[in-house]
Amino acid sequence: MPRPAVLVLAAVAALPAAALAHAARADDPVAMRVQVEHPVASAQLLRADGSPAGEAIFTETPNGVLIEAELTGLPAGEHGFHIHETGSCSPDFTAAGGHMAAGTDEAVHGFERAAGPHPGDMPNIHVPESGALHIEVLNARISFDGDNALFDADGSALILHSGADDYETQPSGAAGERIACGVIEREV
Repeated sequence: MPRPAVLVLAAVAALPAAALAHAARADDPVAMRVQVEHPVASAQLLRADGSPAGEAIFTETPNGVLIEAELTGLPAGEHGFHIHETGSCSPDFTAAGGHMAAGTDEAVHGFERAAGPHPGDMPNIHVPESGALHIEVLNARISFDGDNALFDADGSALILHSGADDYETQPSGAAGERIACGVIEREV
């Protein structure tokens, strides 16, 4: 057996059981990496008619929360993509409230504003004609339980908007209607 194969086998054998259990989810298009020591959460995004729009996996890292999303069946174009302040998508997507701004009374919406952005503000996503997109976004302004926590008393939701966030219009960037929503839930 060539030496590189021995090293790979030794590395796999050294993984903790929890990492191997997570790796067993390799059929999940978002769980493409082995998560060893970081807390994980997920959100199943649904359209207003209840049909699936994709899944997002949230991994807390020492530098913020990494969000990996596999989205499908979306309209092509530029869309606002935000963390909203309440973990509810029903009876309609307005139940998710505004952009997550916990603990930031002085912050305003938008990357283009000197006093911005809100913790829940994230860059626009660009969906190709196929309607399918895989993205990875690191949000350094949020955490699972610390400052700007996803899992505060009323939770958080991930929202996809019909249009682009202009990164400055108050309160939410003029991104248009909410076309998909997913409650962020901690994985056990």
